[in-house]
Amino acid sequence: MLQKMLEQVRAHTPLVHCITNYVTVNDCANILLACGGSPIMADDPEEAADITSICNALVLNIGTLNQHTIPSMTLAGRRANELGHPVVLDPVGAGASALRTNTAHALLNDVRCAVIRGNISEIKALALGGNSTKGVDADAADAIDEGNLDTVVAFAKEFARKSGAVIAITGAIDVIADANRACLIRNGHPMMSKITGTGCMLTALIAAYLAANPNQHFESTVAAVCSMGLCGERAHARLSSADGNATYRDRIIDEIFRLSGDVLEEGAKYEIR
Repeated sequence: MLQKMLEQVRAHTPLVHCITNYVTVNDCANILLACGGSPIMADDPEEAADITSICNALVLNIGTLNQHTIPSMTLAGRRANELGHPVVLDPVGAGASALRTNTAHALLNDVRCAVIRGNISEIKALALGGNSTKGVDADAADAIDEGNLDTVVAFAKEFARKSGAVIAITGAIDVIADANRACLIRNGHPMMSKITGTGCMLTALIAAYLAANPNQHFESTVAAVCSMGLCGERAHARLSSADGNATYRDRIIDEIFRLSGDVLEEGAKYEIR
């Protein structure tokens, strides 16, 4: 399954419109090129819907919100819905401020999302309310571990049922869920948390996989998350004692570029519940 998902991205070169944050926009563009997709970034309200019209998927990332980009996200999201293009919402920092939380809720009300991807605190802020998010990072009290997996899986499935989206909760253990099933993914490396933008890059990656594999939102999300985690492992294995987090970021992008379907199938660590 995973091999086919990856090969479809390479074969179709999906064009992904990213309305994303300016902290990680370059990394998002490069991860899309590395996986076999193609990026375009347009956040002016006068062109956001037009650009979405020529693309295959849309990313809405609220990491650096302002009054200029909020209407662009709504306009682009509605156009994507009209055209049947998948929309991926990344509610960066939801729960950290009223603007972020309210905007994320408004987008969920106005736009039909195929996937919602965030850390556990961000997803809880959307589903349950509250403000346990620490800036753009998950609160340590929310961390997913073997002891609370059943609870997190049940929560993710219920939010998927209510929202109509695949829920992707990423962390030390990733939980991907729709209303009926969940996938637990144990790929990745702790050093990935030392890079600003791995989550944003993953959201863009998910959009490319969705665009290349229509009507397989759950499977596409699983494949993308496994790809990112496995490449995090492989990139870390290539670091020397002189390397730091900047080199690690570049190595992750390189590994996404080099990743083959058979390597993904062999290295992915996941289970379906």
